[in-house]
Amino acid sequence: MSTEERPNIIFIITDQQRFDTIRELGFDYMETPNLDRLVREGTTLTNCHVTAASCAPSRASLFTGYYPHTTGILRNADSWTHSWVENLADAGYRCINVGKMHSYPYHAPLGFHERYVVENKDRYMEERWYFDEWDKALKARGLVKQQREQYRLRPDYRACLGAFLWELAEDMHSDMFVGDSATWWIRNKPKVEEPLFLEIGFPGPHPPYDPTQRFLDMYKDKDLPLQAVTQEELDEQPAALKGLRQHNQDIDHDSVVLELNPTEEQRRRQRAHYLANVTMIDEKIGEILEALDEKGYLENAVVFFTSDHGDCLTDHGHSQKWTMYDIITRMPVIAWSPGRFAADRRIDGLCSQMDLGPTILELAGIKPPESMEARTLLPALNGEDWTPREHVYAEQQQDMILTDTAFMTMVRSRDWKLVHFLGEDEGQLFDLVNDPAEVHNRWHDPACAEQKRALLDQLREWRIQSDLQTKNWAADWR
Repeated sequence: MSTEERPNIIFIITDQQRFDTIRELGFDYMETPNLDRLVREGTTLTNCHVTAASCAPSRASLFTGYYPHTTGILRNADSWTHSWVENLADAGYRCINVGKMHSYPYHAPLGFHERYVVENKDRYMEERWYFDEWDKALKARGLVKQQREQYRLRPDYRACLGAFLWELAEDMHSDMFVGDSATWWIRNKPKVEEPLFLEIGFPGPHPPYDPTQRFLDMYKDKDLPLQAVTQEELDEQPAALKGLRQHNQDIDHDSVVLELNPTEEQRRRQRAHYLANVTMIDEKIGEILEALDEKGYLENAVVFFTSDHGDCLTDHGHSQKWTMYDIITRMPVIAWSPGRFAADRRIDGLCSQMDLGPTILELAGIKPPESMEARTLLPALNGEDWTPREHVYAEQQQDMILTDTAFMTMVRSRDWKLVHFLGEDEGQLFDLVNDPAEVHNRWHDPACAEQKRALLDQLREWRIQSDLQTKNWAADWR
């Protein structure tokens, strides 16, 4: 494939954005005109799942093509310094990052020629005092960032569930800053001669849920769907998840305190702020696409949109991530390239989000490494014969938040999901056909013993196969 034939690849990723946040995918309460356009004009993977329930493990898996247990990146702050972006750079792509990647250390090159790093809004772990591009911009304006110390002074802090109004200048909001920085780079840098790989990482809608007033006004009076949480469901959760609930009430991660029994008004208010954050990002995505078009980058381009995991938003009685419900693992994934991929098409087959890695490499004319555990999605996107995955998997190691289990693993088929807790005699088992909301835990149900055993066996076979396939992985990277 010649340099002229290779497409520019634009990879837009948000942080903690649920699947049910794009109007065109069937969620009429959303205001997302630019994502709606990508869906209408592109191909959407509607059953794509991440490989981890927190930021860094999920992103490291996505940007390497290997499961977290293979990369060794199983929780935030585990060292992550390599990615397939290096393959793109070696093949002649100009590789640019604007915004969040969540590598560790934050500024690790990862193969990028230029990085304009913007990380979590509220950094109290990992490189706590790392000053990113956003911090520098706030300092240049003489502004103090809205953050946990300030929010804690509010008498209603705990009751807010992490939802606060952004009161500084709108262009100093983290998502506005990242979007504006991306359009600034596109418009002001001379158009690169090489094919472009541009990763744009928005910090939101990760908490604090902090929209400006004009975006919150779009949602504050809407009737937003809230999944009921019953005591029966809470009682059926494993001890590790009960401990997670209590921990998130005791400790205010990302300025969010989980009320164990929030009122409907508290839940609705939190959700309105979160969805308003999504619409803020959507506006910036529209501006980015406009700038790319003006500069000529979209004449031969593929645009991908996704997120790194979802957010419970008090559904199932939980805060943020660290669980294996579909609202955490199932991600919106859009591939937009008019004339290359079909418009307004949905692909419902099971796939793993890390499968985007070999897909992008093949688009760039690069053969993926044989040890890579991700599988290309290019045949599916091209409308060719493609076999979906029979199972997808996700993992999470004990960390400062998931404190009551050493290791949690999920395996999911189209019809069933099992969540295993290392060394425990309890877990989660969901019949996704009859219980798509994942409310009734069937782990101890004798009628489901056969399905439970089959999925536990599948976990064993997967891990053995994984170890065999990736036995030379370290050598490949070093």
